[in-house]
Amino acid sequence: MKYVDEFRDREKAEALIREIALVVSQIDIARERPINIMEVCGGHTHSIFRYGLEGMLPKEIELIHGPGCPVCVLPMGRVDDGVAIAERPEVIFTTFGDAMRVPGSRKSLMQAKAGGADVRMVYSPMDALALARKNPEREVVFFGLGFETTMPSTALTILQAEAEGIRNFTLFCNHITIVPTMKAILDSPDLQLDGFLGPGHVSMVTGTAPYHFIARHYGRPFVVAGFEPLDILQSIWMVLKQIRDGRAEVENQYARIVSEAGNAPALAAVERVYELREFFEWRGLGSIDHSGVRLREAYARFDAEKRFAIPNVTIADPASCQCGEVLKGAIKPWQCRMFGTSCNPETPLGALMVSSEGACAAHYQYGGVKRQQGAA
Repeated sequence: MKYVDEFRDREKAEALIREIALVVSQIDIARERPINIMEVCGGHTHSIFRYGLEGMLPKEIELIHGPGCPVCVLPMGRVDDGVAIAERPEVIFTTFGDAMRVPGSRKSLMQAKAGGADVRMVYSPMDALALARKNPEREVVFFGLGFETTMPSTALTILQAEAEGIRNFTLFCNHITIVPTMKAILDSPDLQLDGFLGPGHVSMVTGTAPYHFIARHYGRPFVVAGFEPLDILQSIWMVLKQIRDGRAEVENQYARIVSEAGNAPALAAVERVYELREFFEWRGLGSIDHSGVRLREAYARFDAEKRFAIPNVTIADPASCQCGEVLKGAIKPWQCRMFGTSCNPETPLGALMVSSEGACAAHYQYGGVKRQQGAA
């Protein structure tokens, strides 16, 4: 705990808040409108709500909660596809726990399990592969989710299955990529963003090199941030200093974990196993070109979409659900008309209320309901 406590030191946090306030006072645009900083990663959103960081910052700073929660951006149609596979009698469908309750148009995987489908929670794709070894008479499917953070572990599992000659293991691939997502956000006419807190876990794999286009072509400061309170506060301070100085650079606050070049073995596994899809549907963001991956043809025998017939239909979110606006940063979670009432962790209407990294779930858990009720 010693090293964790050092990143939660109250006196250092207070000193950073004072420095942040000083820099804000030196930024001209802060006199006219809020300084909009988007934290891309859902892990940052969770920490911001958990530690009350938003309330500590000067009123001139507006934190925009981005789409960096992979479960939250999974569209209903892909959930329906997963349920269709899971309900086949020969299938053991495996998934991370936070995907179990994401609502589809008919039901979630949790509801499919309650109805008799063999849906099992696992902690890694290797757990799913172990189930395939133990159950050679069944088809074991792993629900692959996540940005570049989780892509390598799934890729290495596919390579292990190939090496062992395992024939009853497939991947339902929903892995997504960060760079096209960032470009889609930057090209959105609805958002006025002054800087970014970059994703720490994704960058651990990719390195900081892929983000330079954000500074070069869009002129926005980008600081890769860690997840502890002092990490986030220091990263905000670094973004603000760039804005004050008229700079747009990629900086790395999380240097104890993240490098410029990234994790070479992980990137090699990703390159070997996956190829980019032409497009991929995101909840709240629509179709984004080259934002998802699929298995290369050499590994087609491990592709669940090729082994099983799936609906593969695009399903719109319920009209009452405003997950899309929250994901794009257009509104705060507590501004959604369903927040804390018909949409809550027990009965979620949208994926943002399911995952611990979802902005709505984090806001609900750490005081958002009181704020919303007080504003009503």
